Amino acid sequence: MDEKTPEAVPSELISFRIGAQEFCLDIMLVREIRGWSQGTPLPHSPPYVRGVINLRGAVLPIIDLAARLGLGQTEPTARSVIIVVHIGRRLVGLLVDAVSEILAADPASIQPTPNIGCDTVNKFVRGIIPLEGRMISWIAINDILPEQAEADAA
Repeated sequence: MDEKTPEAVPSELISFRIGAQEFCLDIMLVREIRGWSQGTPLPHSPPYVRGVINLRGAVLPIIDLAARLGLGQTEPTARSVIIVVHIGRRLVGLLVDAVSEILAADPASIQPTPNIGCDTVNKFVRGIIPLEGRMISWIAINDILPEQAEADAA
């Protein structure tokens, strides 16, 4: 089944902010939400990898989601959080500006990602949810890591 079909819509999504934009992802992929803590940089890592942190004995890579989505690097503040998610069998931390709310997913309300002549947009955004005058982009979390990293995680 294509992950963009309404049948693939989870029952609850967690929304979060990156700058002035709102995004969401399947709440069942979230393991925990924790405050920002500076990671240890890794040599030769991509610019969107902020380093690694120790999460109860496990090394957790931190992805700057703004940088990964092409929105510039995040300057962490006291409100910044790390959303720890499952990508395949791997745990990854996503640095975002703030977590907003839990949304009940209505498959009928999710609009397809508009075709703007750029395949990258469709790679990262599963759909758009118009809600109370806001436009929330539903993130395709499985495409956050490059294909090689996903293969290594499997």
